[in-house]
Amino acid sequence: MFSLVEGASLSSFIFLGLACFCAAFIDAIAGGGGLISLPAFLASGLPAHVALGTNKIAACCSTIASSAKFAQSGKINWTMMKKLAIFSFIGAVLGVKTVVMIDSKYLYPIAIVLLLLVLIYTLHNKNLGEENQFKELTSQNIKYGIIMAFVMGFYDGFFGPGTGSFLIFALIRIFKLDFTNASGNAKILNLSSNIASVIVFSYMGKVNLLYAFSMAAIMIIGATIGAKMAVTRGSKFIKPMFLIVTTIVLTKMIAESIFHIDISSLIKSYMSIFI
Repeated sequence: MFSLVEGASLSSFIFLGLACFCAAFIDAIAGGGGLISLPAFLASGLPAHVALGTNKIAACCSTIASSAKFAQSGKINWTMMKKLAIFSFIGAVLGVKTVVMIDSKYLYPIAIVLLLLVLIYTLHNKNLGEENQFKELTSQNIKYGIIMAFVMGFYDGFFGPGTGSFLIFALIRIFKLDFTNASGNAKILNLSSNIASVIVFSYMGKVNLLYAFSMAAIMIIGATIGAKMAVTRGSKFIKPMFLIVTTIVLTKMIAESIFHIDISSLIKSYMSIFI
């Protein structure tokens, strides 16, 4: 488990590192990094299930780095997260256990409709998330927050695509946060659900440790730079990135669900030309 995949070259390993850096940079700002990193891991020659587990560990380390940068800048409400993160973790554990019994493809139509509504609503409400209007935690917003954290945790463990977009949007709607603070707090909830997945994949031995930790080191750098840009440039920078990432995720899901186009395989094939 500590050697390069059979048939892989140093150039392919370097290309994987570049892809993971870009994935972490984008994910730190608006989520959606898995659209780049997972196909890259697959293109490196890892078996699908090992690629999933390896990607989760590297991405988890990346999320820790971006979360630390947001926390350092005071963009995380720890009181809020202490009340919500555990439910994200529990939801993810149940989601991972459920996915082995139910085909996740049945969630595609629901997720597509919800992502489309999120995109339309955000475009229609020009001032959404521009200013931080959070006042205080109340029994009502905590209740909605707990439900949201559990559902999103379950969704991330069971399915995954669009989790970052859903979390940011939900935090803005429930707690009246701006995009910068919503992105920071979303990282903590996403980290909680990711840890649950990492535990399961590691327990099952579906991880390549060399790839996981070498790419984790690279993704930590990308995530730190991305989070720094998000914090310094604020909501006016994050919102366009949020819309772009949400559109890409939505397009990918529509292509795979309606037109039966395997985008991940296309990306993998394209990357294989260079590696």
